[in-house]
This record gives sequence, C-alpha cells and structure tokens, in this order.
Amino acid sequence: MFFPASFVTLALAAYAQAAIGPKATLNVVNKVIQPDGFSRSATLVNGVFPGPLIRGNKGDRFQLNVVDQLNDTTMPLETTIHWHGIVQKGTNWADGAAMVTQCPIVPDHSFLYDFTVPQQAGTFWYHSHFSTQYCDGLRGPFVVYDPKDPHKSRYDVDDESTVLSIGDWYHRPSPQVAGAPDPTSTLFNGLGRTLRDGAPSAPLYVLNVEKGKRYRIRLLNIACEPFYNFTIHGHTMTVIEADGENTQPLEVDMLPIHAGQRYSFVLNANQPVGNYWIRANVSLGDPGFTNGINSAILRYKGAPIAEPTTQDVLPKKYLDETDLHALENPAAPGKPVPGGADVNLHLEFGFDFTQLLFTVNGVAFKPPSVPVLLQILSGAQNPQDLLPQGAIYSLPRGKVVELTMSSLAIAGPHPMHLHGHAFSVVRSVGNKPANYKNPVRRDTVSTGVDPSDNVTIRFTTDNPGPWFLHW
Repeated sequence: MFFPASFVTLALAAYAQAAIGPKATLNVVNKVIQPDGFSRSATLVNGVFPGPLIRGNKGDRFQLNVVDQLNDTTMPLETTIHWHGIVQKGTNWADGAAMVTQCPIVPDHSFLYDFTVPQQAGTFWYHSHFSTQYCDGLRGPFVVYDPKDPHKSRYDVDDESTVLSIGDWYHRPSPQVAGAPDPTSTLFNGLGRTLRDGAPSAPLYVLNVEKGKRYRIRLLNIACEPFYNFTIHGHTMTVIEADGENTQPLEVDMLPIHAGQRYSFVLNANQPVGNYWIRANVSLGDPGFTNGINSAILRYKGAPIAEPTTQDVLPKKYLDETDLHALENPAAPGKPVPGGADVNLHLEFGFDFTQLLFTVNGVAFKPPSVPVLLQILSGAQNPQDLLPQGAIYSLPRGKVVELTMSSLAIAGPHPMHLHGHAFSVVRSVGNKPANYKNPVRRDTVSTGVDPSDNVTIRFTTDNPGPWFLHW
C-alpha cells in the first residue's frame, strides 16, 4: 500500500480520545508524538494516533467535516480522507481519493464528507489518500455496528476497548522513505517499541479482559506496507468477519493480515488469570520480539502489572483465506467456471525501473491534473478522453466483472484494494483451485509473490462512478 502503484476502474484507545461520530469534525494537525519512545512530528486527526474511533450504526448518516490545519513543510500540507471499505453507494464524490473523486483539501480549508451506510456493518478504517501521507499518522478505525448482528450470541463485549489496530511506524517523514519502506516499529493502538535510533524503552499496549467473558476483537492492519502474522499466546481466535463481511465462524491460532485488511474474531478469556503476549511478527523491518518489539500484552483482570513470560509456540491452525466462507449469499456472481463473468480482465503487474514506478498492463498510473470525477462531470464521455490515459478501464453497468491479477515479488506480497465494492475471492494466493460456490467476500486481497499465483476476484458493477483499484 505504501507504493504509488495504482489505477482507476471506471464502473457504472482504548484510545487517548473518545470515539466520535456519526457527526464530527476531524482537525488534521501536525504534532510531535513519541509512540515508540522516539519523538517526531506527525500528521494526525485531532492530535492523536491512531485517529479517534469513528463509530455509528448500520443505516446512519455520517457527516464528517475534515479541516486542514497542517503547517509542517517536511510532510504534505494537502490532504483527503478515504473511508476504507465504505462503498459510498451513490456518494462517489465522498470516497476521498485525491485526483480521482476530489481535489485535495488545502491548509485553512475544509471538506464535508456526507454519506450514509444503509447496508453495511463491520470493521473499516479511514486514512489519508493523498500521496504517502497516512504513513505520517493520518489513519484510524471506523466501526459500523449492527444491532441485528448474526454473530451477536457469540460474544459478550464489543466496544471501543475491543478495537485493536496494528501498523508500522517510521522515524522519518514519509517523503524521505517513500519507495523504500523500512519500518522502525510496530504499534498496537499507537504504542510499541523500537530497537532503532537510540529510543528509550516505551510502554506496550495492554488489552484488558476478564476471565469467563467472550470478546469481539476488531483487528485492523493500518500499516503502510508490511503484513503481519498475528497471534495471542495460549488462545485461539474464532474469525467471524473479514473486511466488513460476515463469515462462517472459523477457529485459528494465527492470523496473517495484510495492509488494509480487517478481521473480527471472538476471543474467549478462558485461560488462567495472567499476562499473555500478543504478537504481530512483521514481514519487514525488525522481525522477532527482542525487548518486546512487535508485541502487546493481553492482561486478565487480577493479573500482576508485569510483562508476560509465556513462550512462543508453533501455530497449529494458521488461517488460510480459502477456509473462510461468506455467511450470507456466499456464491460468487457469474457462472461457476473460469471466465464466467460478463467482463473478464487480466491485470499484469510490473515495475518500470526507468521511472521507478509500478505498472498495470505496462502503464504507470500518474495522477491527472483534474480529478477523474470532475473530468466526467465536465463532459468527457469516452474513456479514451479521460486522463491518465491507459490507466482507466470502462465497465458496463449492472454486469459481473472478473479480474485476474498476477503476483509481483518486488517488496511483496502486495494487497490489492478496490474502492466502491466488496468482491468475491474466487481464487486466492498459493495456486489454490477456484471456488465459485462459497468464497470469502472482502475488499482487500493479497496478490502473492509466487509466479504461479493468479488471484481472481469477482464483483458486480452496481455502483456507478470512478473507483480506485490499487496497492
């Protein structure tokens, strides 16, 4: 997600600050923080990292006024905010993708994102969608609760204390590390430790539970680049949601989670009272857990205020994406055969070493000077009239689209995120056979690194507008 490799599809804590929403003002400011003990200026919503939890209920109207108060010139001063996973049915203009649906907000100006969420519930997040700005801190959780949640009988607690974000952190401003990410720490809800730059040892995040209760943990990977293998020592996790889509319950003891992905799982606090390590082994930077890096603490009520002494154990139930199945209407759209969609596209990913840009079918995406949506509203009728040329794909309305996507080993595996739609993952990484009967539905999927990987997704073009598909 860190790299600017993208193209447009044209389709018809427990925080330092309490939760906000569905109506709120988000002041985007610069502030010096020390999430891992090292001080640096960051770009934040309302002065906190991660940004405050935005919460509401299914069917709510969200009115989120984003005010740009940035002044640190070592980082971008303009901004937009994307509501990752919210499909924006009928409100494409509020999607927040800079130079696709809107111009960036400039300092001392604001933009009101006004949208409803009539049919969605689950775990989402928000982040800057301007350059690599969200790596400087503009990112946070977004939860839409469902009073009629079909999994409600499975857990006892689901509130602000059970939202858990993990993500990378950098000691340098994003313009200095773009294209060559090397995270200096992993943060859990904004806290973590680093072995870099002489930073002092910092406190770890503590997730508090009470023996005998069941918790719906909403896990979000808000990283710019790495994926994590997430575990909680001594405990299994029953997955019930992937990227805002209910799944059939699946018990695992390790969760691989890529940048932009989210899972809800039920944690049964049924172990002896004590402290247990929460781990997120990282794919980049400093793997392992020396001195508590890449770690947080699960603490039972009544346990001593101390770091865990539990030992690492090999997982026995590693989550395989193909074992996840959509809970409702599980069949993929289209005919249950390869190429059985109305529109079939193959996307070949590459890297242009001359321009140092990623490419899709040989074309590198470069933001146009006028947002794509404004080009359409100004009268452009044909895809070939829209800029950037070669990076826009026109899709007919009301049809099933199948995208097959090649892997790319460079700094991979890369997650692919589609705005405006959830999709059925009919073929996952690992050279798995296609599943048209009951694949998982989500909005962010790994494209893998093995040359044999050819991830295939399907969705229906039922939401008109220009939508981003990108790493």
